[in-house]
Amino acid sequence: MFEVKGLSAAYGQSEVLHGIDLAVQPGEIVAMVGRNGMGKSTLMKSLIGTMPATSGQIVVDGTDVTALPSHQRVAKGLAYVPQGRQIFGTMTVRENIETGRIVTGKSNIPEEIYALFPILWEFDKRRGGNLSGGQQQQLAIARALASDPKILLLDEPTEGIQPSIIKDIAKVLKEIRSLRNICIVVCEQVLSFILDVADRILVMENGRVVHSDTRERVDEAAIARFLAV
Repeated sequence: MFEVKGLSAAYGQSEVLHGIDLAVQPGEIVAMVGRNGMGKSTLMKSLIGTMPATSGQIVVDGTDVTALPSHQRVAKGLAYVPQGRQIFGTMTVRENIETGRIVTGKSNIPEEIYALFPILWEFDKRRGGNLSGGQQQQLAIARALASDPKILLLDEPTEGIQPSIIKDIAKVLKEIRSLRNICIVVCEQVLSFILDVADRILVMENGRVVHSDTRERVDEAAIARFLAV
């Protein structure tokens, strides 16, 4: 469903991603982990198209989207929840979710979105900027889901969120996977969240994938060493 082949990206003359390879099956949750500055957010920006790749391919359900602008990648099935959430603070919860529907040509919000996030139904008419950090993260995920994606990309979804809400987000991601059978790729550095949610864990170091494990075989101590400052 989702394949990345030899993806490289650079800031000016400085290459920061060095030939990333990744293949994700429908219904699989893959975590890309690593310390700050190791290339995780750059990878996400390259996948969604806000940072152009210098080489390599990004393939969504058999379609090469590497040269497409971000909005066309969304139309092909990529959805992105950015670091810091970036919801529209002056718009209501409903209006935020409706922005995700634009690419589908539909205006109705699927009932399952409110079923996944009951708090958003309760706060339907509240401005996004008046939500807590955890509620804004739920709203950002709901907005991404509204585009009916095949692949959901999340960049540091636990950042600035209290532990109880982190557990809720892990639960929701697994529910989304079960409901829609979509690919989910998470860039993250909170190990407890990663171990809770991921089927497969890849470690990034200096713009390369340097370690990979399935959840069943994961060496937690090895992953923790990669994440240590």
